Amino acid sequence: MTGFSGIDMATSFPNLITVDRRLTKPLYRQIYDSFRTRIVRAELRAGQPVPSSRELARELRISRLPVLNAYAQLLAEGYFESRVGAGTFVASGLGAEIRATPSGERPIAKHAAALPKYERPSWAASLGPFQVGQPDVQSFPMEIWSRLVSQYARRMRVKGLQYGEAMGLPELREAIASYLRTSRGVHCEAAQIMIVNGSQQALDLATRVLLDAGSSAWVEEPGYWLVHHALRAAGCRAVPVPVDAEGLDVAKGIRLSRKARAAFVAPSHQYPLGVTMSASRRFQLLEWAQRAGAWIIEDDYDSEYRYDSMPIAALQGLDGNARVIYIGTFSKVMFPSLRLGYIVIPPDLVERFAAMRQCIDLCPSHANQAVMTEFIREGHFARHIRRMRPVYAQRRRVLIEELQREFGDSAELAGDAAGMHLAMFLRGLRNDRKVAAKAVEHSLWLSALSASYIGNAPRQGFVLGFGNTRESQIANGVRLLKKCVASD
Repeated sequence: MTGFSGIDMATSFPNLITVDRRLTKPLYRQIYDSFRTRIVRAELRAGQPVPSSRELARELRISRLPVLNAYAQLLAEGYFESRVGAGTFVASGLGAEIRATPSGERPIAKHAAALPKYERPSWAASLGPFQVGQPDVQSFPMEIWSRLVSQYARRMRVKGLQYGEAMGLPELREAIASYLRTSRGVHCEAAQIMIVNGSQQALDLATRVLLDAGSSAWVEEPGYWLVHHALRAAGCRAVPVPVDAEGLDVAKGIRLSRKARAAFVAPSHQYPLGVTMSASRRFQLLEWAQRAGAWIIEDDYDSEYRYDSMPIAALQGLDGNARVIYIGTFSKVMFPSLRLGYIVIPPDLVERFAAMRQCIDLCPSHANQAVMTEFIREGHFARHIRRMRPVYAQRRRVLIEELQREFGDSAELAGDAAGMHLAMFLRGLRNDRKVAAKAVEHSLWLSALSASYIGNAPRQGFVLGFGNTRESQIANGVRLLKKCVASD
């Protein structure tokens, strides 16, 4: 490593400018970064002379070309200025304002300020036992997917580089409509389907289109925590409605907020409890929505996997008044980073959803849509689901056995009939979030059940994912979990 500590003009720069040939970063970029950082920190002041490119190159024992390139960039960005016959200087326009630190409050929108501090959940940080929302990515047919990606790249046309439709690629929408009609009992046409960047964008879009700031909306208690965030971000009020063995308690919801504008529900496999909404509750919910002029946002996030019965038909298929907005995602079946989901929109709302989507991010990416279309058309999507269903069923069985063996009657299990997670309530557990944080030290990725509540009386326990938990990891993982709980 060499540094600049020359004489004359350079005496103002003792050991400030350094380069290190061992780094992969180009030399010109190291010089640029050194100058820029020190100017921003006010270590170099406005009007201060800098050494000539030749002089600095000599002192750093490098070619003059990297120095010239760095100086050219600093001049172009306004950090340096050149004076004819005098040399190069730190730009005179860079005064005290560059060093100023914010004072007082920095106002932001109230609904943005109301959001909790951003923290990546511990269970999302790395692959490991009991991670929630994580399918078995090791078993994903990567070779097939890679082949389809390569085919797309070789055949890509100019049209694929252009802005697409706000609603998404027509071919993919057709494929999804066909799948939903046959597999989920959804009444829809391709024209009603919008492709989105995962179910979270779908929830956000539905909130923006259907609710005004200050509106009330039912949410399941406990429920999906990012629904709570979407409502807060829109300045809406979430009304927690209890969930029991039959799903959302509609009668209690009516007592709590009869005139709520919407209800966010996951009737086929509720998160986190995993219960299925009964037929009577479904009809009660639809009747309330029609009478109240309210909307139902149905989150059908992992309906493909059900172990003791056939998949439960979607609530949307029972809706005769176009009150249900249906949301699905490929992330739970394929892989999380795919960020590909869809919304089935009542026909009279399609234009409003499209206008809002255009406002947010114009349109979805063409590449993933095109590849996903071929993945479905060639039958790989259906085959992958069929292949993984018995794998997840076996992991679920082993997990239940190990939890019962280690925790016995102190554990109450829920939601084990479908999906890729189950909920476990533990008697005597005082702080599930503390235990979840401690479990990270043992490479266990637990989701604290209490984090799914917004009321004042959260129950303690854990949401345990088994989608990405190998059968061979389960027994030891449960034993480690027991140790973590014992230390609480």
